[in-house]
Amino acid sequence: MTIRNQKDFAAGLIYLLAGAGFSIGALNYHIGDAARMGPGWFPFWIGILLAAVGLLVAGASVRAGAASEQLQRPKLGAMAWILGAVVLFGLLLQPLGLVLALVALVLVSSRGSHEFAWRGALLNTVVLVVFSIGAFIWGISLQIPLWPSFLMN
Repeated sequence: MTIRNQKDFAAGLIYLLAGAGFSIGALNYHIGDAARMGPGWFPFWIGILLAAVGLLVAGASVRAGAASEQLQRPKLGAMAWILGAVVLFGLLLQPLGLVLALVALVLVSSRGSHEFAWRGALLNTVVLVVFSIGAFIWGISLQIPLWPSFLMN
């Protein structure tokens, strides 16, 4: 067995491991059955589905007709920008509110792309802010401040 597409094989292994981890973790909860689902039902079956997708993707990477692709070195700078943006969002959400935290998230994480452009990042920011306010504030009524508390007094 020769791995022809290393990218797909690695992705399949990641899916398989994540799915197995979720399914095994869900066994700590009552699973139940289809008629009476317990708290472990959803994560167990989603984990099984994710593991199955992982097997399919990894299996397709060793087919004779699979496109030959090699793994590349991870771009640590891009990963640092994106991880830093997520951490920054978590730190800024309560003191600055959803709108400004999302602005920081999108603008900082956009710097991780080699195709960064201010125009695209700002447009993406507006779309994400509008969607998030609609879905999380109006849609499911999350109690997240929209703006900093010093602006609301």
